[in-house]
Amino acid sequence: MCYLVCVGDPVALYVFGRKYPGYCQVADSISSLGTAISPVGDQISTWWVILGSVFVVFALGFNEVYKERGKTVITATWLIAVYGLGEGLGSGLFKADHIGDSLTTSAMIHDTLGVSGNVSVLILPLVMRRIFPKEKHRAFYIFSGVVLYVGIVTSLLFLSKHFGSNVISLYIGLWQRITLINCYIYFMVIATMMLKELKQKGETIIR
Repeated sequence: MCYLVCVGDPVALYVFGRKYPGYCQVADSISSLGTAISPVGDQISTWWVILGSVFVVFALGFNEVYKERGKTVITATWLIAVYGLGEGLGSGLFKADHIGDSLTTSAMIHDTLGVSGNVSVLILPLVMRRIFPKEKHRAFYIFSGVVLYVGIVTSLLFLSKHFGSNVISLYIGLWQRITLINCYIYFMVIATMMLKELKQKGETIIR
């Protein structure tokens, strides 16, 4: 399920974006696909609800696989779940609509939940480094650092839109998509580790 939504979301964003006349994949935010005026607003909102639900289930699965590793696993579980609730369910249930230059109540909730989801996924690599220390999981430890760095940089580039019009802010859609792909790759690596862990546990039980 994790593989499906991590690959499927960028594809869905591209396909739905193509069906929105005048929408630019690199210049426009992802949230604008789900607004009331968007011709694909209802479809993309439904997809985001599905995506968020999958990540909540994924979080529960992660906890089940690694629960014997201590309380830090619970923290990681919550971070994954909050990402799903914020970026998925929050985006799907609350549209980022504007009235003139003002945000609607729905848009404010949308943004708040979205920020919560983004912050949680930025913190996740730091927590995962505690669950999988460098001494035993060197490659994943370094990879987590790279994911954290890329996530911070692309998130800051996306936030440039709040500091006036500039060259960087012209590509907020691009920065947002790179941020998504970065965290989706990370989730798929975690999913692969979970499958390997389950296989090892299964082999141990058989023995």
